[in-house]
Amino acid sequence: MPLDVLVIAPHPDDAELGAGGAMLHWKREGRRVGVLDLTNGEPTPFGDPEIRARETAAATALLNLDYRGNLGLPNRSLEATLDARARLAGVIRELRPRWLCAPYWVDAHPDHVAATALVEAARFWAKLTKTDMPGTPFHPERIYYYYCVHLKMTPQPAFILDISDVWETKLAAIACFASQFTIGRPTDPPTFLDRLRDEAAYWGKQIGTRYGEPWASREPLGLTTWNGLV
Repeated sequence: MPLDVLVIAPHPDDAELGAGGAMLHWKREGRRVGVLDLTNGEPTPFGDPEIRARETAAATALLNLDYRGNLGLPNRSLEATLDARARLAGVIRELRPRWLCAPYWVDAHPDHVAATALVEAARFWAKLTKTDMPGTPFHPERIYYYYCVHLKMTPQPAFILDISDVWETKLAAIACFASQFTIGRPTDPPTFLDRLRDEAAYWGKQIGTRYGEPWASREPLGLTTWNGLV
């Protein structure tokens, strides 16, 4: 069955950090949701491929995802090459998601910037005919951009999703990646996870809720009803 949403992440844990709340909402609404990690995220100081695979499996189960894959591209040297574009476009043609999600396009991390360029190019390539890519032509309707940035910046999102009711589950999914966010980090408060809660509370304050998750779009958004606004 086709996916409704495919969240594409440079590394395992980026999807949980930036889009965990939205994924939990989509699943609750009955949508089919998947994550495609572009790399295995290694090497890192306290991880290895086996540890990262176990952490990813735990987070995937907690989020109840319908699909999780890894494109096997190189960590730390991710590039939006023609080969990578074709490989990603082939996955899009096979999974046929209505929406794609990609990292916000402004970031200090070169892998994140490359991932965004790769997603945008692969979305276009996925609709091409007369190609040896697997599957049949397909063009996802939209790309939505989640925030998982390494710059100390306060962006102006297109909208903020109220994630108050799913925040604890999102935090638990992020905490599955102990090799990245717990081991080797300072234990005195505020910890890394404390800071994430503070950021979510900041975004929630902007819309009058407890916790929020910011999202961006390069294209205008359309509404059929005002009922979803807070």
